[in-house]
Amino acid sequence: MKLSCLPVSLYEDIFSGERSVLDWVRLGGDLGLDGIDVSVKFFPSREKQMLKEICKEAEQLNLDLCTLVCYPDFTHPDIIEREREINQITSDIQLAATLGAKFIRVTAGQNHPGLEHEQAICWVVEGFNRILDVAEKFGVILTYENHTKGAPWKYWDFSQPKDVFLEILGNFTNTSLRVCFDTANSLVLGEDPIELLKIVKNEVATVHVFDIRAANSFEPVLVGTGASPIREILSFLKYSGFDGWLSIEEASQMGYDGFARAISFVRDTWEKV
Repeated sequence: MKLSCLPVSLYEDIFSGERSVLDWVRLGGDLGLDGIDVSVKFFPSREKQMLKEICKEAEQLNLDLCTLVCYPDFTHPDIIEREREINQITSDIQLAATLGAKFIRVTAGQNHPGLEHEQAICWVVEGFNRILDVAEKFGVILTYENHTKGAPWKYWDFSQPKDVFLEILGNFTNTSLRVCFDTANSLVLGEDPIELLKIVKNEVATVHVFDIRAANSFEPVLVGTGASPIREILSFLKYSGFDGWLSIEEASQMGYDGFARAISFVRDTWEKV
């Protein structure tokens, strides 16, 4: 098992420019992580020298750039907007390759008002099919998340319900599409995350270790203190032979202490389960 982190608690600081991506790289090294995750929204500019500096700093700190988190919206009802989404994620795949990120987290899209179910499924399947070839060309693995709501989104994820997520995923048997499994997102709809994990376990490439205060809500808390059955999930993964990346989705807004405590909890739990 390798441990990474997605710094949701720092999103606003990084989006606003108060902190830089290099600040996050250095914090990841200070925290003793094996790697870090970054959001595509961290890169409004993709100037080559800046990207080179990020890669060099990560290498010096012996940190892998694990996952580039992206937010494709393949369910947008406007065909022109959907084509823009394809172009954007194609550019993002190239960015991931430049950064040396092995994975790109992808989403189905937003649950736009008035969506027709079967049509939306077709749009998502078409979108994934088109970008899978691009990802394979650049040596990047797409991981599809059981997702809730993207940072830049207005609406919840169209495939937030388990049945919709599995319907879309079922179109990609024997392809390179993999799963980014989130430990808490199923709970937001009152669904059982372990039940979903048992179905998709063979497709899981990365895991977002995330926690919320209570089921049927969406209030992030310090990982290990909320309603997510993290111990049970990590135990299931470990004894199923999972040896990939665990990425802590740190959204507690508790500063350095929140990162340190979440990392300690996940490492200690993995050792003991």
